[in-house]
Amino acid sequence: MRFTDGAGPSRRAVLQGGLVAGVGLTALSSGMASAAPPAGLNGIRPFRVSVPKPKLTDLRRRIAAVNWPTAELVGDRTQGVQLATSQALAKYWLSRYDWRRFEAKINKLPQFTTEIDGVDIHFIHVRSPHRDALPLIMTHGWPGSFVELLETIGPLTNPTAHGGSAADAFHLVLPSIPGYGFSSQPTEIGWDPGHTAKAWHELMQRLGYTKYVAQGGDVGSAVTDSLGRQAPDGLLGIHVNLLGAALGGVGWPTNTDEERTAAAAVAEFNATGNGYRIEQTTRPQTIGYALLDSPVALAAWMLDHDTDSYYKISKAFVHGHPTGNLTRDHILDNITLYWLTGTGASAARVYWESARARATTPPPLPVGVPVGFSAFPGEIMQAPRTWVEKTYPTLNYYNKPTQGGHFAAWEEPTLFTTELQAAFKYLR
Repeated sequence: MRFTDGAGPSRRAVLQGGLVAGVGLTALSSGMASAAPPAGLNGIRPFRVSVPKPKLTDLRRRIAAVNWPTAELVGDRTQGVQLATSQALAKYWLSRYDWRRFEAKINKLPQFTTEIDGVDIHFIHVRSPHRDALPLIMTHGWPGSFVELLETIGPLTNPTAHGGSAADAFHLVLPSIPGYGFSSQPTEIGWDPGHTAKAWHELMQRLGYTKYVAQGGDVGSAVTDSLGRQAPDGLLGIHVNLLGAALGGVGWPTNTDEERTAAAAVAEFNATGNGYRIEQTTRPQTIGYALLDSPVALAAWMLDHDTDSYYKISKAFVHGHPTGNLTRDHILDNITLYWLTGTGASAARVYWESARARATTPPPLPVGVPVGFSAFPGEIMQAPRTWVEKTYPTLNYYNKPTQGGHFAAWEEPTLFTTELQAAFKYLR
């Protein structure tokens, strides 16, 4: 079942920082739009982005007015995001970045919203031209968004146009987690990864997909993991590229050099790179005041994630040398999306919700479907197969690619596509 703009024109206002969205909608001076019409088939509405010009003018004003801290007193990132990196990013953002380019790009894609449990879920839905394509729902993470997955759309949905086989094609659904991007912000607590997983199954049912597979990284890996443990009818298997359970750092075997290397990486992350997780798990509202007041503060907070991705992004801005697909424009597409939608705090709350769910719900069921796992070398830790099998006894695909990090789909979309095709080949 395919949904197009033929389902009826939409005039929806996304009241996140005054952003206006709608099919054929021009920006209104008030930053708001008239009430939405009844939803189309299965409650699904077409969606289009149109950011009012004053929002972009205000963004530029705030970047130009930033109050810079003094430079760090060390030669690396051990005190945080380096001043030279932030200044290079701000200079490019102010002088060369063009949001309208990105807006035109995503408006060429089939975008929709649908209300699930009181939250409007934004998603991109691209059907493959190949009839027997396998439906796939992919979930982004933090500090990412659907932006990090966009370059995989072509290779995944139309592999024959990229030197591949029609037998590897997917119908692709890219939703935004509640509180991220163009999905609305929950007004009540309870949207932990398990709740989001149930919403994703409902979304796939509304799209007419009775059988499908799921993939996720970072927060998306927690959502996909939850989906695998819920094992709803129709879910054939899952693939993840972060072993989130191992970040606790306790109880994992260290009998081999590979296991000891992974354990050391986790220990280093927990000792020196875990600040954002602690803040977002315990006080997401507090950091939100800065993230919604200063775009440069938002950018710095989003860059300060893991060592590998930080240095790759820093190199792109300071030296103009991107790693793979981590270009300056692509990085700023993602950061600007957070700013314009005002989702710095609501995205952070997912960590608080996850911690609350772990503390208040019974231990999760084991994953009941086949699992694929790709251990990228630049991830927080390159999870050994023994660790993955301990978490997922139903593991049926494991590989260690030679390139890629935390933002694997973003950084290496072709390689990432190959991983998914291999992981799900046995489930077609």
